[in-house]
Amino acid sequence: QVQLVESGGGLVQAGGSLRLSCLASGSIFSHSDLGWYRQAPGKQRELVAAVTRGGSINYVESVKGRFTISRDNNKNTVYLQMNSLQPEDTAVYYCKLTNTWWADYWGQGTQVTVSS
Repeated sequence: QVQLVESGGGLVQAGGSLRLSCLASGSIFSHSDLGWYRQAPGKQRELVAAVTRGGSINYVESVKGRFTISRDNNKNTVYLQMNSLQPEDTAVYYCKLTNTWWADYWGQGTQVTVSS
C-alpha cells in the first residue's frame, strides 16, 4: 500500500518562504515520477512542479524562478521549496507519485496560505 504524507504547509506573509515535504512509503521511490499539485478554492487542481524518475524537472510558468522541486531517493522524500510567495499561491498542495506501472497515488494535501 502506497502512502504519501505531506508536511510543511502553513501561513506566511507575501514574500516569505515555505518548504513542503512529501514522504512516501510502500513504493519503489527511485523508480517513480513525482509531482506537486495545488488546488485553490473554486479552481481546478493544477500541476506546479514535477520531477521524473530520470531527474527531468518542469514547472508551471507562474512559479518558475520562485519554486524548486527536489527529491531524495535515500529518504523517499520529495520537496518543494517555495520562495517569494504571493497571495495567489494560496492553495492546498498535494504530492503525487506515479509508479513503474503508471498508477497514481496522492497525499492528503497540506494548506498553504499567503497573506498580503
